[in-house]
Amino acid sequence: MAAIGGNTAGPGDAVVNVYINHEKKFAFVEMRSVEEASNAMALDGIIFEGAPVKVRRPSDYNPSLAATLGPSQPSPNLNLAAVGLTQGSSGGLEGPDRIFVGGLPYYFTESQIRELLESFGPLRGFDLVKDRETGNSKGYAFCVYQDLSVTDIACAALNGIKMGDKTLTVRRANQGATQPKPEQESILQHAQQQIALQRLILQPQGVPTKVVCLTQALNVDDLRDDEEYEDIVEDMRQEGGKYG
Repeated sequence: MAAIGGNTAGPGDAVVNVYINHEKKFAFVEMRSVEEASNAMALDGIIFEGAPVKVRRPSDYNPSLAATLGPSQPSPNLNLAAVGLTQGSSGGLEGPDRIFVGGLPYYFTESQIRELLESFGPLRGFDLVKDRETGNSKGYAFCVYQDLSVTDIACAALNGIKMGDKTLTVRRANQGATQPKPEQESILQHAQQQIALQRLILQPQGVPTKVVCLTQALNVDDLRDDEEYEDIVEDMRQEGGKYG
């Protein structure tokens, strides 16, 4: 709360009471003011010990009554970027469709990660979480797609993929893992092919080889005619010969 500027009631701890159930992994937190309780709702999806935390109102919460006591929405001036969150992430469309991407190799640049994620479509928002002191990546990010229907496809395709010495953890930031719908399978298959290419591009540079792989250079029909095949081979030799 202090990191995002949510302690609006003055100096001191905004939390006055906590009950923790370690067995079932949940807690009840009492704040010292209505405004600070509303600010705490903006922390929905924050990563704690490698897992996203859900922040919800109690089951007996009465929005109409609460509105008479103080602000019922988080302050728009909170510095959510300080804890790896973005404005609006706890409500509206961005809440349930915000994706957590963990296990990123530290040497991946922001543009490389965006390129990988955009195999599924353009992003509405993207945030690579960085250390405030060094500016280095912390190895996880959040994103939201413009087309919300690809959210589960991206999670299913990217989760568990090996990237260097890391394994990606990709899921909705405030929900468990979900499976793509049957009609999404063809999109998923195409995206997985794109990811395979991206993995090759994003791997650390190793020992160079003398082999060049050309993809989508021709189709089966081009190889049916022997004379046309010879012409294709000769054309490739000439083009390749320009470089050595």
